[in-house]
Amino acid sequence: MCRNITVLRGLQPAATAEEIEAAARQYVRKVSGVQTVTDTTREAFEEAVAEVTAATTKLLATLPDRRQPPATVPPLRRPEVQARLKAKAAK
Repeated sequence: MCRNITVLRGLQPAATAEEIEAAARQYVRKVSGVQTVTDTTREAFEEAVAEVTAATTKLLATLPDRRQPPATVPPLRRPEVQARLKAKAAK
């Protein structure tokens, strides 16, 4: 469905809550078609993100971890993304 959603199963160390929420946010954006959250869409969008995050967390906790690590590095683990997030937080 969406090639940009990161594979979280098999990560070492395991996927963080931040990574799971980021993947949920990508999924909700894709299926809803909402790219920019407005006051009109915020409540429904954030509720959907919370529900997908909870379902994903439960799924990852119950699946056996026999899978090989993903072939690509998740975005939140990439050095350039970490640098961008730190710069944004410093503002």
